[in-house]
Amino acid sequence: MKSAVAGHPPVPRGLLFEVSDGVATLTLNRPEALNALDADLRAELRGALDRVETDAAIRAVILTANGRGFCAGQDLRERASAYAAGAAPTLGPALRDEYNPLILAMRQLAKPIVGAINGIAAGAGCSLALACDLRVCSERASFLQAFVRVGLVPDSGSSFFLPRLVGMARAAEMIFLGEPLPAAEAERIGLVNRVVPHDDLLRAARELALKLANLPTTAIGQAKRQLNLSLQSGLEAVLDEEATGQALASQTQDHLEGVRAFLEKRAPRFIGR
Repeated sequence: MKSAVAGHPPVPRGLLFEVSDGVATLTLNRPEALNALDADLRAELRGALDRVETDAAIRAVILTANGRGFCAGQDLRERASAYAAGAAPTLGPALRDEYNPLILAMRQLAKPIVGAINGIAAGAGCSLALACDLRVCSERASFLQAFVRVGLVPDSGSSFFLPRLVGMARAAEMIFLGEPLPAAEAERIGLVNRVVPHDDLLRAARELALKLANLPTTAIGQAKRQLNLSLQSGLEAVLDEEATGQALASQTQDHLEGVRAFLEKRAPRFIGR
């Protein structure tokens, strides 16, 4: 059953927010602009992640988009007047104040995020896709490190996530050349988990998200934290984090249920606590 999140006003049109069966679906909804990120959409997406974090009934997330593109990145029209006047704006403050907290919120969310990539993911839109935990994409999707096309460098985490997913050489090729990577090739090199027919995208993403939502939420959140740490720390730090996470997970109702189900030779019934 679909429901709104109690106690919160309706989300504006730029982002659609829906909850059903423990899965929150966040849909970028500026199809006329290929879901380019303007200030409103960035704020709405950040606020939606806060809502997901605090709602215990939500146990998994789908991030997707309407229209023929997933996200074209920064909406350059926001600063069109400055560019027209020959005064390129300094982009650092917007990254530090808006984009970087958004990417960190995605990675620090103690619930899995499934990216359902329906079309082109370019620039910061590609970064959004890379920041998801799992990526299911349409056969029509593609990934574009568009920054070099406008004389810029990667941002919003692309230079962190990309080489860790596909290796340094492929990351350099994508970033330096700024050429689109088709869905099939993205799957072949490990950038996405699976490619499905376009009309099956949301069904496939929802099946995966529902599977995640019915698993022990605390354990998955701790495992995500450990994976995050493993990207930038040595073995000793990761071993310590594993011990910390295991101490927490071992005290959950889901752990007790999982062991009892194993001993009783039945399927476990996890509740996310």
